[in-house]
Amino acid sequence: METDPELIQALHKQGSHLTRQRLLVLDILKEIPGHLDAGAIFQEAKKRDERISLATIYRSLAVLKAAGLVEENRLGEEHGHFETIQQAEHYHFTCLSCGRVIEFEATGIPEVVQELSGRENLMVTETYFNLRGYCPECQKIEQNT
Repeated sequence: METDPELIQALHKQGSHLTRQRLLVLDILKEIPGHLDAGAIFQEAKKRDERISLATIYRSLAVLKAAGLVEENRLGEEHGHFETIQQAEHYHFTCLSCGRVIEFEATGIPEVVQELSGRENLMVTETYFNLRGYCPECQKIEQNT
């Protein structure tokens, strides 16, 4: 587990400190591909620190999210999925059959948001663009039944 000065600064800016549990959650999100929910993060964290609790995971995620280090996506489900903040704006497609999540970039979305903001005098602070449907593999399965 490494300590990044920018990470410490982001937490201090919002009045928090870098704890080993928060660092553990961040490391898990950086190391494991995909979009993990709190339960999956907890299961992985338990392998690394048997004393950690699910409540600690939730508290750590809340602090990391408030510090702008982690983002939460619903991906068409009732519970959140978490990932570290990425430099490039990206969006998600979730397969309704297998649950696979595909990340993609779309250059036109920021322009649409900017145009809408100007036209309606809105101050947009977050943009979520999630598509739901069926991935190619699930479409093939459906066609063969």
